[in-house]
Amino acid sequence: MKPGIAFIFAILLAGLVASTAPAKDLPNVLFILADDLGYGDLSCYNPESKVQTPHLDKLAKEGMRFTDAHSPSTVCTPSRYSLMTGRMAFRTGMRSVFTGAGGPCLIEDGRLTLPAMLKEHGYETALMGKWHVGMTFFDKEGERIEGGGLAGVKRIDYTRAIPDGPVNRGFDHFFGTVCCPTTDWLYAFIEGNRIPVPPTQVIDKSKLPGHWYSRDCRAGMIAPGFDLEEIDMTFLHKSEAFLETHVNEVPKKPFFLLHSCQAVHLPSFPGKDFQGRTKAGPHGDFIFQFDAVVGRLMEKLKQLGVADNTLVMVSSDNGPELPTVQDMRKTYGHDGARPWRGLKRDNWEGDHRVPLIVRWPGAVKPGSESGQVVNLTDVMATCAEIVGHELPKEAAEDSVSFLPVLSGELSETKPFREFQLHQTNRLALAIREGKWKYLDHQGSGGNNYVRDGHWGAKMFALPEAEPDSPGQLYDLEKDPGERTNVYSKHPEVVTRLKAKLDEAKTSGRSAPWPRR
Repeated sequence: MKPGIAFIFAILLAGLVASTAPAKDLPNVLFILADDLGYGDLSCYNPESKVQTPHLDKLAKEGMRFTDAHSPSTVCTPSRYSLMTGRMAFRTGMRSVFTGAGGPCLIEDGRLTLPAMLKEHGYETALMGKWHVGMTFFDKEGERIEGGGLAGVKRIDYTRAIPDGPVNRGFDHFFGTVCCPTTDWLYAFIEGNRIPVPPTQVIDKSKLPGHWYSRDCRAGMIAPGFDLEEIDMTFLHKSEAFLETHVNEVPKKPFFLLHSCQAVHLPSFPGKDFQGRTKAGPHGDFIFQFDAVVGRLMEKLKQLGVADNTLVMVSSDNGPELPTVQDMRKTYGHDGARPWRGLKRDNWEGDHRVPLIVRWPGAVKPGSESGQVVNLTDVMATCAEIVGHELPKEAAEDSVSFLPVLSGELSETKPFREFQLHQTNRLALAIREGKWKYLDHQGSGGNNYVRDGHWGAKMFALPEAEPDSPGQLYDLEKDPGERTNVYSKHPEVVTRLKAKLDEAKTSGRSAPWPRR
């Protein structure tokens, strides 16, 4: 038996023998989540990338690089909900994303989350960075604030605790922001369940960088000392401090750290130490900074002597933003969506096919690559199998463990899941089964490429092979660019996949039950 597989089986056996496996037998887990990072943004995925990402390239050489991994949704909030719960967010009925003081938390009270599950097995859990799954704020009369804009932020009573943030959904520690740190109406840090330094004035946008990638900053309220160009370094320092404190004080207790970056969401505000470091403009510098953050976290694990017992995963909540790709292609010859069709908000591959790199010494073969179709919803079931947690039927309904893929136990020719679902911010749905991908809608399901709009989306429009078909069917083996809709040519495939999609909607789950 391979050493890696033997190690994994030992962990699983320990989980069966006792309700909670001894902490010393369990790996630490570090998940680094980028924002709007495209498949083509990394040099280990795109040989034509104009940004070198040496730390991520090194991580891929030390672990497994997935070439067919997917974010659960095409925008922030639903993807993060699904990563935390193993459940597709369309099942909640929410469209779009949270802004400002918008809430309540999308994760239902009482729903099992990834950090809460790991806590049951002795883990200390921490989130440093962006949350964006909703929180409840109150005004001075104790009424819940429902507005997500500037008016809602101005009503917040900062003396009142937040009742449904990360520390109420499984995390022991939280330092970060409610929504996008440099985009949203509320520019202030949350620590635990409170905002210790409240915003005091409306942000002065005239003092911010004025380049093409800086136009996504809303005129919200900002707290003293909240530096929009150093947000990711602030998050990094908090994660480094957590790791150091944890390993020094409770070295035998495993940890789960979710490091949730602002990078590389617009506006592209790389830190001062990273400005001008690439030949790909401010956004290229921002990608370079994200790579450096990954390198710093890996170096900290090594310094603390826990790198070899830490499962590290790096991915993104969705693909690259439309105006980013628009200008990067034109100005720098860089394509963050390469080689796929579609951008952020679209149900085509360019949005939800994202990088996924997994490093786990002794369990994952260095320099390996997998073409298995994986979804970030699957992280929860995978971690559950690692710690020996038996997931109940009402939890992680769209999560399937890919532990056999990581261990090399499962052949690449045998899929670990029968099919997976895709969704957009408008709740347009799609289903993937092997080489077939069926979109249960016309168009992208997200961006409108018929009219130009203020982002000039029309320039990305492609001729539609079957513009009158009610849906789309693509053979990704023959047509990975999704340029030829074969809906009418394979009615039997359309019928079968639509039936599976409808069943997954009505049954409330896409993961098999009982679990295999």
